[in-house]
This record gives sequence, C-alpha cells and structure tokens, in this order.
Amino acid sequence: MKSPLHLLLVLCLASAIAVVGQNPPTAFPLGPDSLPQSGVPKGEVQKFTFENSKIFPGTVRDYWVYIPAQYRPEQPACVYVNQDGVQYQAPTVFDNLIHRKEMPVTIGVFVMHGRVRAANPDAALDRFNRSYEYDGLGQDYARFLLEELLPEVETKRASDGRAIRLSRSGNDRAIGGASSGAIAAFTAAWERPDAFTRVFSAIGTYVGLRGGDRYPTLIRKYEPKPIRIFLQDGSNDLNIYGGDWWMANQTMERALVFAGYEVQHVWGDGGHNGQHATALFPDAMRWLWKDWPRPVATGQSKNATLGAILLPGEEWQLVSDGYRFTEGPAVNRKGEVFFTDGANSRTYRIGLDGKVTLWHSDTKRGDGQTFGPDGRLYAAAVAEDKILAYDAEGKASVIAEGIRGNDLAAAHNGNLYVTNPGVGNEPGRVWLIRPNGEKSVVDTGLRFPNGIAMSPDQTLLYVGDFRSHWVYSFQIQPDGTLAHKQRYFWLHVPDAADDSAADGMRVDRDGRLYVATRLGIQVCDQAGRVQCILPTPNGRISNLSFGGENFDTLFATCGDRVYKRRLNVKGAQSWDAPNKPAAPRL
Repeated sequence: MKSPLHLLLVLCLASAIAVVGQNPPTAFPLGPDSLPQSGVPKGEVQKFTFENSKIFPGTVRDYWVYIPAQYRPEQPACVYVNQDGVQYQAPTVFDNLIHRKEMPVTIGVFVMHGRVRAANPDAALDRFNRSYEYDGLGQDYARFLLEELLPEVETKRASDGRAIRLSRSGNDRAIGGASSGAIAAFTAAWERPDAFTRVFSAIGTYVGLRGGDRYPTLIRKYEPKPIRIFLQDGSNDLNIYGGDWWMANQTMERALVFAGYEVQHVWGDGGHNGQHATALFPDAMRWLWKDWPRPVATGQSKNATLGAILLPGEEWQLVSDGYRFTEGPAVNRKGEVFFTDGANSRTYRIGLDGKVTLWHSDTKRGDGQTFGPDGRLYAAAVAEDKILAYDAEGKASVIAEGIRGNDLAAAHNGNLYVTNPGVGNEPGRVWLIRPNGEKSVVDTGLRFPNGIAMSPDQTLLYVGDFRSHWVYSFQIQPDGTLAHKQRYFWLHVPDAADDSAADGMRVDRDGRLYVATRLGIQVCDQAGRVQCILPTPNGRISNLSFGGENFDTLFATCGDRVYKRRLNVKGAQSWDAPNKPAAPRL
C-alpha cells in the first residue's frame, strides 16, 4: 500500500503536468498597419457630446469623429460607426489603409452608449443605457444613429473648416463594435441594410441577455439581406448566466453561412477583451471594404422553403402608392385583385394588366373582404356592424347584421366565417354565416381574432390572434361548426412588441400558411412551424392574397402602398374546389 505522502506527491505531479499542458491564451501583437507610419498623412479626431436624443430621452454621451486628411467635402465620405468609443487603434489603421487605397476615404464616428444623469450624483447613480441600447433587438438604436447622431455629425467641421458630408448609401457605410457593441452593430445592419451593409463584430454578445440568442434562428428563416460580416471570438470568452459567447459566435457563423451571407471569421483562444480584435482589425477592414464601390450582394440561402416558394430574380414590385391605409386584398376568379383604402373606404381593382382603377366608393366599408363562390365580394361594414355582399356592379346587399367584422373567409360550400375582435369587456368571437343568412358564434375567447383562412382541403380553419404570438387551428365539422381548438401556429414576435400583430392570412395549394405580422410575412408549414420570413420593402404589412392570372403572385397591402411578387407556388382560393395537399414532414 502506498503511503498518503506518496499519493499526495503523485497528485501534485499530475497537477503540475496538467498546468504545463494548458496553453496560455495567445498574445496578439500589433502589426505595422496599427502603428503610425512615416509619410502617411494623419487624420484628426475631434470629441463632442450629444444630449438631445428623443429616441433615448434624457441621455448624454460622448462621441469622437475621425476625419481623414484625404477627405474633401465635394465628395460625401464613406462612414464607419463604432460603439463604445474609439477602439482597435482605428484612427491609425484608417490613416494607413486610406493612404494605400485599401479602403475608401472614410469618416469614423465613435460613439459611447447613453446614460441618464442622476439628479444628485452624490446620492444616486446614473442610469446606464449600454445594455438597453446595444443588446436589445429592434430599430431603436439604428434610428438613433440615422435620425439623430449622424445628422448631428454633419453639423460639425474639421479644424480647417471643411464641412462634414456623409454618404447616405448603405453600401458606403460600415459599423462595428465589441461584445454588446458588436450585436448593436449587427442589429443596426439587420434592421436597416439600406443604411449599413458592412459589419465588424468582435466577441459579439449573441446570447440571452435581451434576445440576441434568437438571431441564429431568425437568420436561417429570413430571406437574406445584403450584409457582409466579419466575426471574431476566442475560446476563452465568457460562459456565464446569459450564455456561452464562444459557442454563440460559432452558431452565428454557421447560421450566416447557411443563409448565404458573405461572412469571414477568425477564431482564437483569447478572452473577453479587445486584444485579438485590435490585432486583426486592419485585415477585417480590408475584407469588409474589398471591391468597393461594388455593392454588397445578397446571398442564396439553403432554406428549403425559401428555395421552394421564391423565384430567382423575382423581387417585390410596387403596384401603387399614395393611399393612407391599404387593406383587404381579395381575388376574384379572373385573378383580379381588389383592395380598400381604409381611410376613405374606396375599393380599387388591380387588373391582369397591372393597372389600378377605382371600383367602388362606399363609406360603410371596413377592412376585411373576400370573394365567395357565387362571385360576390363580401365585406365587413364596421360602422354599421353589418356584413355586406357586392355584386359585379358594386350593388350592396346586407347578408348579416350585429357583427362587427374584421376579416372574412368564404368556403366553397357557401359558408362564410368572420372574425369579430372584442371591444372593451366583450370577448372576441368567430362567426359562421350560412348561405341562407343564418348566423351563429362558433368560437369565443381569443384576445383579438383577426386574420382568417382555411386549409386547402377546407377541413381546418385558421384564426390569427393579433394580440398574441399564436394562430389557432380548428377542425371544421360537417355542419360548419368548429371543434378541437388549438394554439397551433407559433409566430415570431419582434423585440419591441408583446404580440405578433397577426393580421391577414392565406394558404398556398401545398398547405403553407402565410401570415402578415410585424416582422413581415411569416410562412408556416402544416405542422405549425415558421419556416421562413419574407420582409416587405417598406417594413409594413396588414394583409395579403394570391392573385394574377395563375394565382401565383402574392399581393401585399403595406400601409400607403401595395406591392406584388411572383412566387413559385399557387395560392389556394377558399371559394375554389378543395384540394388535398401532400402531408408535411413531421
């Protein structure tokens, strides 16, 4: 038997060997691009304070502006925005790279997060906005930069009097940062790719602090955006309550590659600091600005649903604009689309030739409308709590009263289903109106029943709850009543909202459900899962429908505009004969 002392020596030796075997984090020395070089013109850096934000009221923050020596006001400069102030020896790097024409003439804006000063600093702390501004998803921080800070920068001048003029093109703008500043940079580009297309992300906080862990899933589902991104992280990064930074950055990289983005990454063994990022920053800038001014391209996603429904080269097209609030696109048997300007209750027709003409003017109209199997246009007259039917000449008939309808779905057998959002303490309802005019409530209890659609075989009714993230599924019984209610389709919700705002809905002949939501058109499979998301050009949508000669063009009402996009699928029209789609993959 070995003595306790011998065992202790063995353990100590094993421990020493283990320590020797552990490689310490690599040192990251700076290269010549990060150091001042002789003969290179030096730009200037000016410091300012900004405290007039309306988006983040009450905040004060410092920011610095780098103006390269080569900048001339006659040509608006490219822009690089960095969170958390000046990092990465950026002014020196910019001097060297601009001098060698390895990046364009670029004005740098280095901004701190905001803080709300305490009324009495001796008794209370300031409110620190860093996580709120940087880690949160949504448009607020991008809006702050675009609507407040960058216009403020353009009021300044270089010390020699040169006016500052910044390019408005997203292709001429890059944004970067470290940790929470990195996810803020990515979010700004994700929300506004028209304004930022090049992203530098160091030790990015894509974890569960304020929803950043959702990005890899959203990236895989969204139609790709024109963004180029450089990622850096190290295996000794943080692993704490919010998540594992090292694993999260790798998950981001895999999601970006899957979705077809132009992404570069450099992994190391560094910790949660800026040493590695500072060393590689010059190479990152070269890569982000490579082939400028050629625009950053949109990639090809491996998302099978996007591949199945989208047609290469077919983008959104503007059909018409200048309205106040477009709603309720309904399609007749010819494929003509009828939509309403809810502000003045005028109904317009989009012909197969694409021309928009006024079809009818009726102040009683609401927003929901659909064609029935009898060829009439059914609509909700909200002002009078009536459901109307319009013939080909626009003559209206009352088919039901006492229903404050929203959206409608007409079945092939003549049954009409109407959503009736609750008002005050009144519960939301779903109504059934039979061809003989008999009406009955077939469901109650949804917070705000809104969009409504039927499966292609017309055995299931789908009802969107505007004030939740659910679309409910019901089985339609032989007598038209509903059974087996389930919260079935799970929708994504934006960070700045508590609901999906599920509005208009339609299905294609393969059984996919298309839902107009705050995030765009969420496309769900028959099993209730969101498989892809199609954003609209202006970021708004209230309703949609499949129209056109072959019913393969998606029409979307988007605030003051109507857009269309031809797809590789055909819409299932509820007034048409039911068809049974193939079973989904479970």
